Amino acid sequence: MTVAGAYRFVRSNGIEIEVFEAGEGERLALLLHGFPELAISWRHQIPLLVELGYRVWAPNLRGYGRTTRPADVEAYAIERLLDDVAGLVDAAGAREVTLVAHDWGAAIAWLFAMHRVRPLARLVILNVPHPALFGKALRESWRQRARSWYAVFFQIPRLPEMLLGRARARPIAELFARGTSDPRRIPPDVLEAYRANACEPGALRAMLAWYRAAARGGFARMVRRGFPAIEIPTLVLWGENDVALGKETTYGTHRYVRDLQLHYLPGASHWVQQDAPERVNDELRRFLGAVTERTIPAARGLTPPGRGVQ
Repeated sequence: MTVAGAYRFVRSNGIEIEVFEAGEGERLALLLHGFPELAISWRHQIPLLVELGYRVWAPNLRGYGRTTRPADVEAYAIERLLDDVAGLVDAAGAREVTLVAHDWGAAIAWLFAMHRVRPLARLVILNVPHPALFGKALRESWRQRARSWYAVFFQIPRLPEMLLGRARARPIAELFARGTSDPRRIPPDVLEAYRANACEPGALRAMLAWYRAAARGGFARMVRRGFPAIEIPTLVLWGENDVALGKETTYGTHRYVRDLQLHYLPGASHWVQQDAPERVNDELRRFLGAVTERTIPAARGLTPPGRGVQ
């Protein structure tokens, strides 16, 4: 099955968000990507979700793609990122919303669900621990602190942008080549899309602002708000070959989620939905309660067009 879709712009929280849309209906699957990805990272999941009867929105989040790219770090505060997602939910006008998220998108999704910013039917998290457990790991585990060194490096002004942007953002492609279990699953055209995005004026500064805003009080504000239990059915998928986040950061997730399914995927990396799409989609199919064909095509029309909105 080939699934066609198209980009559109959605006004949310005072910015224009570029959204890849496929499918139709009153059930929305909202897919949130991570760093340094784009909506194209969901190319294998979009056809499955459409086949399951969902209207799919895969946005390029604040600062990515052609979505508005503010210059100030404060514009990437956690509260604003949550409000961006809330605005997308409101604009969709769907009867039911399932949130599927990876990496930074998953960090926002955890908070969105626990604080009930908008009603959700289901939550799917890929390779990011619950914020309470991640904070505990940073406090207690030297190994996780070592794995998270890059987040500290990203706080340095200008230098990370310079290093990540060299040679047409070749280090961005190397993040995937070194960190994925099967580099063939992230083909050259997809790597080129990530590199091209990073080369846009102000793009790396915007992408790193997510980390900088969190370090400048965003994480502390989140902790002060507490971690209410998540009541909705939640699926956590974890590629065990994650070089940035240890599997042990997932231990104890059940204390924060009432209705939890947690599945480890041996051999899969942090970029789990891209390098292990068949296994991820099998788990999604079971969790969402439908049987579909096993063949996983990529969504047609998903290549990111153009340059970012400044």
